[in-house]
Amino acid sequence: MPEMSDAGSNKSLLIAIDGPAAAGKGTLAQSLATRLDLPYLDTGLLYRAIGKLMQVAGLDLDDAVAATAIAEKLKSTDIQRTDLRGREAGELASRVAVHPGVRAALVAFQRDFAHGPRGAVLDGRDIGTVICPDADVKLYVTASAEVRARRRTDELLAKGRAVDYEAILAEVKARDARDSGRVEAPLRPADDAVVIDTSSLEPAKVLEAALSVVQNWQRRNQAFAG
Repeated sequence: MPEMSDAGSNKSLLIAIDGPAAAGKGTLAQSLATRLDLPYLDTGLLYRAIGKLMQVAGLDLDDAVAATAIAEKLKSTDIQRTDLRGREAGELASRVAVHPGVRAALVAFQRDFAHGPRGAVLDGRDIGTVICPDADVKLYVTASAEVRARRRTDELLAKGRAVDYEAILAEVKARDARDSGRVEAPLRPADDAVVIDTSSLEPAKVLEAALSVVQNWQRRNQAFAG
């Protein structure tokens, strides 16, 4: 694995990681943040929290006005809920994320976190394209729909859930279409993002590839500064 500069040189390093569900971007983002000693924000939790708050309140997730109102009042404590993980919360997030008002309400929250004095690692679906187009390093983590569906199926089976692979695959493809086809901030790699396909890579190899990208950025930055 590439050797990295000491943590002190990474204090202003901003890393944006985007990609579809179950591609491994969350695992990578957490590993990078730990390795580089940087703050980490899973931006998907913001949308999951909005979806869950609406569900609990009995609100229609397709109601853009109601969703935006919830987003505008979102607090940091809301993303600390214990029911924001899993497939259901992810589906709720995908439904509320299509509303332009929701996305607009969360832009400032994400940018404030990203531009803190220590830098940050953020993962989501529009970090490198919309939230932090000025990020130092942009990664787009992806995998085939079939691989991602198999990962999700195996994960649920391991938890004792009765699930059907074909049904999960259909859900993955439907969510991809919804996330990529929305008018506001569609899921896509930034023009200057490095794409990492995790279809046949173990997490350790994904981290190694990402660290190589960061190391290359450090070298270019140091050369420019010199």
